Amino acid sequence: MSVPELSRRRLLVSSAVAAAGFVAAACGHPQNNSPVANSAAPQPASAVPTSDAVAARVPVARPGVSPQAVAARYTGRRPTRWGMDLDGITTTIPVTGKQMALTFDACGGPGNNEINDDLIDFLIAHEIPATLFLNKRWIDADPGRASRLAADPLFELANHGTRHCPLSVNGHAAYDIDGTMSPQQAVDEVWGNHERLTQLTGQPPRFFRAGTAHYDEVAVAIVHDLGETPVGFSVNADAGATYTAAQVRKAMSEVTPGAISIGHMHRPQSGTAPGMSAALPALRAAGYEFVKLP
Repeated sequence: MSVPELSRRRLLVSSAVAAAGFVAAACGHPQNNSPVANSAAPQPASAVPTSDAVAARVPVARPGVSPQAVAARYTGRRPTRWGMDLDGITTTIPVTGKQMALTFDACGGPGNNEINDDLIDFLIAHEIPATLFLNKRWIDADPGRASRLAADPLFELANHGTRHCPLSVNGHAAYDIDGTMSPQQAVDEVWGNHERLTQLTGQPPRFFRAGTAHYDEVAVAIVHDLGETPVGFSVNADAGATYTAAQVRKAMSEVTPGAISIGHMHRPQSGTAPGMSAALPALRAAGYEFVKLP
């Protein structure tokens, strides 16, 4: 069996698997290695623990983090800055050579709950690591699929929010998507999926990217206080899965050492997979190494 065929078997949920009980708004814009991920060998679907089994043995909250206290701490704060590249948001990685980090968002919600199997198959076949930012709605649409991604040591699962909102404390919108409207809503947007990913993977997520990747500076502080690192990007690889393959390849050709690229993995008909399939081997041939977020 070829590697792509094997990966497809791991990632597609068949009706037989669903019967066995395993299966439990597009993004507006556009791994320092995990001990658990590195110690776990890829497993067939039947060997991957269900999210319920993981939840039974793993505490949800990170010790010392009180979401209620974080929300209370920022009540009444008025933000003055808004954007995708504020202080406290990681947009590049430290490097010693020609390294870069690939990240892909799965935004979830109506019309956005699919998976780009061609993209995931390509990454697996070529042993290219990536950080996958999953929205809670995308996870809940097919928990078994997310569990199999979590079991692959090439990937680290990260937090893409609960409802895919821009992260704000006063309702600031981006791309016509309303932001969270208070510190409590900002906490809920992060923490709802923090709990879901902890249940799914057995460890709390290290990274968070807001829906649309927009934040105000108070929301950035909230994410840090909740124990996650806000992540942006320096290379917009597919513009919310709207680019053609040629546009994706061109965007990726402009990578520089330390770049974090953003792409999308929930629209299989987009140009993301064919564009990445052309761009990533060319980058590797040019001496680039693909690494996880540190």
